[in-house]
Amino acid sequence: MDVQIRQLRARLAEINDLRKAAAVLNWDMQTYMPAAGAESRAEQVSTLGKTAHQWFVADEIGQLLEELEARSGDLDYDSLEASLVRVTRREYDRARKLPTALVADLAQATSLGHSLWQQARARSDFARFEPQLEKIVDLALQKAEALGYDENPYDALLDEFEPGMKTAQVAALFEEMRAGLVPLVEAISDRVAAVDGSLFDQGFDRDKQWEFGIEVLTALGFDFDRGRQDIAAHPFTTSFSTNDVRLTTRVYPHQFKTAIFGSIHESGHGMYNQGFDPTLNRTLLSSGASLGVHESQSRLWENIVGRSRGFWIHWLPRLKHYFPIQLDGISVEHFYRAINRVHPSFIRVEADEVTYNLHIFLRFEIENLMIQGQVKIADLPELWNDRMEEYLGIRPADAAQGVLQDVHWSHGLIGYFPTYALGNLLSVQLYNLAVADRPEIPASIKAGEYSPLLDWMRDHIHVHGRKYTPVELIERETGGPIRTGPFLEYIQTKYSEIYDL
Repeated sequence: MDVQIRQLRARLAEINDLRKAAAVLNWDMQTYMPAAGAESRAEQVSTLGKTAHQWFVADEIGQLLEELEARSGDLDYDSLEASLVRVTRREYDRARKLPTALVADLAQATSLGHSLWQQARARSDFARFEPQLEKIVDLALQKAEALGYDENPYDALLDEFEPGMKTAQVAALFEEMRAGLVPLVEAISDRVAAVDGSLFDQGFDRDKQWEFGIEVLTALGFDFDRGRQDIAAHPFTTSFSTNDVRLTTRVYPHQFKTAIFGSIHESGHGMYNQGFDPTLNRTLLSSGASLGVHESQSRLWENIVGRSRGFWIHWLPRLKHYFPIQLDGISVEHFYRAINRVHPSFIRVEADEVTYNLHIFLRFEIENLMIQGQVKIADLPELWNDRMEEYLGIRPADAAQGVLQDVHWSHGLIGYFPTYALGNLLSVQLYNLAVADRPEIPASIKAGEYSPLLDWMRDHIHVHGRKYTPVELIERETGGPIRTGPFLEYIQTKYSEIYDL
């Protein structure tokens, strides 16, 4: 077995290298590549994606898996060897269903799609992106058909990001969330004057925002010797190894919360990527259990930590060092309430904790309609605006505020959006467990010390990488499935206090 494991790891390492090379090109495309390079870059990414797919679905990989499976009965389920065989088998069987030409077409269409989305968003011109989005959605549907599904083609796409989760399960969880959130939104709407957020109406120097963000991320535990942060049109995190993790953010002079909370969010992803067991490097196990689990880490650090009163007891004095005029006379309580002000907003990544999930419900519903052919791509802007008015009571003035605000569809990431709300649910479940194990965590956050929380996440979540399915990992750590109750209790308790409900 040792020989076959070494052979499998060697093959997977080469395939991993091709995929990471493509990831480097994608990172560069979103950060530094000149606009005119889009077409050539699409061809390069397509070549790498096609080649990695061909190598992975080769008969040799299947033969190695069969030999290892025949002899793996005595292996510990938790061992690296058993996990590697188990996860590789799942991905191999899935990948074998996808024609290489489809993989190449998707890679090329989404690489070019990103450039067209950037142009369209900058001009608020959906028509510029519409033909490419039609192509991407058609390819996504072909992918779903190739993978197969029982009831809903969206199941096949969702499974890529949240293995084992079905559309009906997500819909049921979202209905529970909606039932708890809508009354809270209505109660807060009667108390809007209770929180003053006007301090963020003034300008904050971009360079100072950047410097403050780097200071915060370093304190949280993101290792800048093994990572970096850059500017992108839409914040994202990518990883080429545990020792090379890239964050991005965006900084605006009159939108202070965008940069700091965007950076903290991405650092949650980044610290997860830096925390994988190094022995998993260059295998399929060196990634997160799922996107929902990944989002649990980013939303935990952004919201439960970054928007907490204790966090700003420590950090507001430092922020006043950067912005003494803007924050003159501002108390911790004033600042805490201001950063947690609830108000409907057009942009998802800038939404408050209470209304954020409404953005996800909207996207989840629209994606289902797209994949089931129940809405024309040309009609998306109007549908988007109608749903936003229904859920949030506001109507986007243009496509940049509406249907073009997110980068995901340009990358073919249809089925991804539900993981943000799932991550919100799981973030509270995991944080509660961490505090139960280490009761000093809230006091340490107030003191600007984050290692007790980060160490708990490293030991219980990060180190495993992808050894377990999300269902297995959540059951292993929480003793049950993902639940809405802890999140709803957290959100209702926090905002009832802020708004004196």
